[in-house]
Amino acid sequence: MWNQKLMRVLWPAFLAACVLELVVFAVVDPQDLHWGGQPVVLSRQSIYTVSFFVFWAISIGSNALTALLAMTPAEVNLCPLPEAQRPKGCQ
Repeated sequence: MWNQKLMRVLWPAFLAACVLELVVFAVVDPQDLHWGGQPVVLSRQSIYTVSFFVFWAISIGSNALTALLAMTPAEVNLCPLPEAQRPKGCQ
């Protein structure tokens, strides 16, 4: 069950990062980037790779927050213990 929930967050985030990568680097040349007033000394491929993972991480955060906000109160308050081991009040 957790695998499905995880993939519901990761897969759309991956697709969003792909699209964002295409859009950003259709407009920006990686060799023209500066960080702290200095040119970035990484190769183009390194900049593409690092930026993709940054875009993916941001998209994962956004999708995870959406998944959290879409949960019902029953799902949020669900007791993780098996029924035989649950303390009083744990539903």
